[in-house]
Amino acid sequence: MSATQRALPALNDLNRFFWTGGGDGQLRFLHCPHCEVFVHPPAPLCPHCLGAQLQPRTVIGQGRIEALTVNHQAWTPGQAVPEAIAIISLDDQPGLQMTSNIVGCDPQDAYIGQRVKVVFEAHEDIYLPLFSPV
Repeated sequence: MSATQRALPALNDLNRFFWTGGGDGQLRFLHCPHCEVFVHPPAPLCPHCLGAQLQPRTVIGQGRIEALTVNHQAWTPGQAVPEAIAIISLDDQPGLQMTSNIVGCDPQDAYIGQRVKVVFEAHEDIYLPLFSPV
């Protein structure tokens, strides 16, 4: 567990697979078997074909930084700053993106276009997907 205190998500039937997948080192998104599209954030229906048979599927967990900011304000007690917050485009599908922290380097050294891979930060049964430089 990291010394950094992070806000943890509330688990429910729709998102549990996403927040617990890091327990076996896997990043998972919902996948639509009808139109072969990954859906993130988790939703009950595919936004492309309205299919309702979405199932969690493992993704590669690599991509590149599309947008980046370095936060210098501690908004919660124990929050480590500065911290790099990025939008990551994942290699598995055009348009598949997620927002996460960049770790494993000085926040000032992260840059747009940088290749990154998923790493997980464990907090009991929740595994936060973070990204570090490849």
